[in-house]
Amino acid sequence: MLLPTKGISAERALLTVAAQTLKQIDGPVTVSQAWARFREWREREGFTSPIPFWWFAYALDVLFAIGRIEVRDGVIVRKDGNASQAVLV
Repeated sequence: MLLPTKGISAERALLTVAAQTLKQIDGPVTVSQAWARFREWREREGFTSPIPFWWFAYALDVLFAIGRIEVRDGVIVRKDGNASQAVLV
């Protein structure tokens, strides 16, 4: 699920989707804004495998679990490499 397998292609693996999602979080964003940016970016980049919203939500969970994002005042903010310090880009 996290990594590509026989049943999950590299472009649909959860870590891939999480990395692509993180690229779209360049400042405080709502979940809806992040979802829209993610879908637009994938379309522009030529990815053909559809990603359902629930898989995107899992990617947000992964990013939160590894300390790359947090929620502040109802919006998602990206954190730098130091898990104790958030960056509002």
